[in-house]
Amino acid sequence: MLMGCAVHENPQLAAYLPAPSYKVSLSIPAALKAIFRPTAAAPQELVSSLDALVRNFNGVAGVSVASVDQGWLISSGGERKLPQQSVSKLWVTMTVLDAIDQGKLSLDTPVSIGREDFTVFHQPIAALVKNGQPYNATVGELIRRAMQMSDNTCNDKLLRLVGGPEVVRDFIARRGLGPIRFGPGERLLQAGTAGLAWRPEYSMGNAFAVARARLAPAVRRAAFEAYVADPPDGAAPLAIAGALARLQRGELLSPNSTSWLIQTMAAARTGRARVRAAVPAGWGYAHKTGTGQDLGGRTAGFNDVGILTAPDGRAYAVAVMVGDTARPVRERQLLMQQVAAAIVANHGR
Repeated sequence: MLMGCAVHENPQLAAYLPAPSYKVSLSIPAALKAIFRPTAAAPQELVSSLDALVRNFNGVAGVSVASVDQGWLISSGGERKLPQQSVSKLWVTMTVLDAIDQGKLSLDTPVSIGREDFTVFHQPIAALVKNGQPYNATVGELIRRAMQMSDNTCNDKLLRLVGGPEVVRDFIARRGLGPIRFGPGERLLQAGTAGLAWRPEYSMGNAFAVARARLAPAVRRAAFEAYVADPPDGAAPLAIAGALARLQRGELLSPNSTSWLIQTMAAARTGRARVRAAVPAGWGYAHKTGTGQDLGGRTAGFNDVGILTAPDGRAYAVAVMVGDTARPVRERQLLMQQVAAAIVANHGR
């Protein structure tokens, strides 16, 4: 939880804290085994390879891999809840698609984006709002922009459209996805991580970065440390890998929504130097990345999760999450590539 001077100087950050009901028992490994019930033993060489990769990485990292077809589930450091950042867009999108499956929305439902919808950081759709006139889109377009370009404003608009954070949390709980937290939305999450209380003007230009830079170093560091220690959007890589395996098997959404989502994720434009860089020709990778704020060379979340599919159609759900490290970005990317290479090397064993 956020503690110390960041909260005392910013009382509004109470909205940033995780709900008490989102506390997860310390016996997470046993709970996850009960949820996912692995039905086969994983290749021992792959288990050893992943353990070595995580053990030799200088930082807090978790790697989990689930075989969609054979039913095994591997985890090395995957029980700890690590910051998701934009990986959490996956749960918003699933919740929206679940609403579509129930007939409450459709991919063609019209949605308008105005200046009042702007958030922070990456929001390319903001450039399409011109001369004070809103940009008219559809639910399907917003999902594609959120999942493929990681557009924060599109994601937050979808979040409000579907009913807010509690509706997403309800979807996670109803589907039994395990220890996956969902935060308060992009604005409050990023403001809280920086040690700020959200203000609407922060969504314009570089106002957020300017306000963050003006904070006392102790305030910002306290907020950063609190976030990485107990992220309100934290999730166990083991739970994410299990959820992606169930998605691929068609257990979470309708066949049409499942196919549409995986095809959308396969066209993601982010993270080309992460897992995707080690995916061989003939293999497919449908994924979502997540990257948090930086402070002193550390990043509050550096992630890539997805579904890796071999030419023979067999698939693996993968979650590689770096919760906190001062190691260069290139080393984080190489960790992700090495995980993919190990999976490919052990395919068919």
